[in-house]
Amino acid sequence: MSHSVVSAVDRLHEAHARILEQLSRVIVGQQEVIEELLISLFSRGHCLLEGVPGLAKTLLVSTLARSLDLSFSRIQFTPDLMPADIIGTDVLEEDRATGMRQSRFLEGPLFANVVLADEINRTPPKTQAALLEAMQERQVSVGRVQHALVDPFFVLATQNPIEQEGTYPLPEAQQDRFMFKVFVRYPSFADEFEIARRTTGLPTEEPRPVLSAADIIALQRNVREVPVSDHLIRYALAIVRQTRTGEKGVPDFVSDQLVWGAGPRAVQFLVVGAKARALLQGRAHVATEDIQALAAPVLRHRIVVGFAAESEGVTSDAIIERIIECTPAREDELSRDPRFQTIFAS
Repeated sequence: MSHSVVSAVDRLHEAHARILEQLSRVIVGQQEVIEELLISLFSRGHCLLEGVPGLAKTLLVSTLARSLDLSFSRIQFTPDLMPADIIGTDVLEEDRATGMRQSRFLEGPLFANVVLADEINRTPPKTQAALLEAMQERQVSVGRVQHALVDPFFVLATQNPIEQEGTYPLPEAQQDRFMFKVFVRYPSFADEFEIARRTTGLPTEEPRPVLSAADIIALQRNVREVPVSDHLIRYALAIVRQTRTGEKGVPDFVSDQLVWGAGPRAVQFLVVGAKARALLQGRAHVATEDIQALAAPVLRHRIVVGFAAESEGVTSDAIIERIIECTPAREDELSRDPRFQTIFAS
């Protein structure tokens, strides 16, 4: 194992502990959500957060930005929001001394390190689509000119699963740009007790920045340097390819309950996310448990449950769990299984 990978373990594990220390000054609980956000950040991915109002999604994102010494921008998505409102626009300026006029690009709120797209499903598809180029290419186009975004660039979008009136569900192509779909759930009794105690007293200590933008870019590069075995890539492929209905070797329950499966981006995010998770936990090697832990946040928004299965209460997470259960984790068992031999040969 290379010295660079070993030192990367120490750097990212230490950074993880320092970030958690700062977040704990403001945020109570939500450890799983925080871990998935950090994995996504250090993997150069984006996150879609879903949860009912009042679970501190906005506070979590802004606190994370402050802990990382990154510029933060919050965009409240509304039905009347236009693409130029988030990207920016060209304006005509006049030099009062010379009388000359010239065009200048006025940057929108998208030009920040951490962008919170609050209630992204409340704005029409035209404005939602304005994020596509930014998330994928890390640039925006205005007219014939491309404007590069700052690095690192991290989009965190929230959506409310309850109120559906007046909302525009994200199209599958846009959901696929998000590395994770993270469920923000209600806190435990102990966490909610601490929230009530802490937020009804005097103001708590503010978080301090512990990592700069340059530090984060270096750590993102370290994540890519982590080696991963061919078996683990094959294991990730085995899980993802079983979501594709109509393909050879796909389990019957998948064909019965799903109408759409995940594409190649799911495999890419599973592998790079597993690398980041291993480093955050202080390991220089990737294990099957890393891929299993990230399967749900990577796949849940990339598969579509059929109407009949959905009416029976079947969720995408339940299907993903069943797929993991029927996929051998050991290399010899996976390679010898006739069903997976069919999947790998297709």
